[in-house]
Amino acid sequence: MFDGLEDVNRRYEEVMSTLSSPGVTDDQKKYMALMKEQSELAPVVEAYTQYKKAKQDIEDSLEMLETESDDDMKEMLKEELNDAKSREAELEEKLKILLLPKDPNDDKNVIVEIRAGAGGDEAALFAAEIYRMYVHYAEGRHWKVETMEAEEIGIGGMKNVTFMITGSGAYSVMKYESGVHRVQRVPETESGGRIHTSTITVAVMPEAEEVDVEIDEKDIRIDVMRASGNGGQCVNTTDSAVRLTHYPTGIVIYSQTEKSQIQNKAKAFALLRAKLYDLECQKAHDAEAEARRSQIGTGDRSEKIRTYNFPQGRVTDHRINLTLYKLDKVMSGDIQEIIDACIAADQAAKLLKMNNAS
Repeated sequence: MFDGLEDVNRRYEEVMSTLSSPGVTDDQKKYMALMKEQSELAPVVEAYTQYKKAKQDIEDSLEMLETESDDDMKEMLKEELNDAKSREAELEEKLKILLLPKDPNDDKNVIVEIRAGAGGDEAALFAAEIYRMYVHYAEGRHWKVETMEAEEIGIGGMKNVTFMITGSGAYSVMKYESGVHRVQRVPETESGGRIHTSTITVAVMPEAEEVDVEIDEKDIRIDVMRASGNGGQCVNTTDSAVRLTHYPTGIVIYSQTEKSQIQNKAKAFALLRAKLYDLECQKAHDAEAEARRSQIGTGDRSEKIRTYNFPQGRVTDHRINLTLYKLDKVMSGDIQEIIDACIAADQAAKLLKMNNAS
């Protein structure tokens, strides 16, 4: 696995040399590509440099131990040797993780679609709460959140809501949220105090650029109409809402969150591209069923991934057997511990598969 690390080192030096050359910023597209490559290679090169130093420290300590006669000095050299061996082992594991094949979508922004499932109004209320949970989480990471479409109910719930999160590495983090989320609690409308179970589904899709998905105009029907529902000025006064129908897949997109028809059309096409790209990704996942099973919940949307139990104040992620008793904090957007645990479990599964293959 480490055979290619010297090549990585050489490539990093080439990139750094090119970035420091005069006129490199003249071609902005090439410059941005080099900056991206530099940021990806830097952690690997840094870890590899530390790894080589640890190996050298081991060799130096062993060599000095052979010739040293002073007992105190020998003891100190043994401590240095053990420390170097510990660092070598840690850095070897770190390098294995850094060299794991990267998901090509990890750097993309994401489009998140939340839909109320079983449970009627209670499911719609929970969908709205999960939406707010993700908004708080995104804001905590200084990411931008933009609502693309939403269908609300009168009591503050949402039958469905779709929104985009724009931020560095958003997909690499948010992809672990795809699946069925279950809530167990006593609804406000329940007079008997019985605990109800409701579900919602969360779909996390990487934002697709035009180069990622080719859409034939003949496959699209575009309808414009007046926006419906509650709203302020401009709602129901102009034909600003846009509905796209994609004939080959039957996907229908309705966008009315903006006052401008042009803006709603742009949002609708962005969502359609993401859905079509996601369909292609799902097909690739299905074609590699074993690889998908080795991942932590990034493929199967029918999978029940998490339960939010309000009476006991706990959250359980079923994929990794993690239970936290801090439901209030989680619902306020404090989900990093869960996501970190999912990432660690995913990396461990991939490492195990790689080791078995070798």
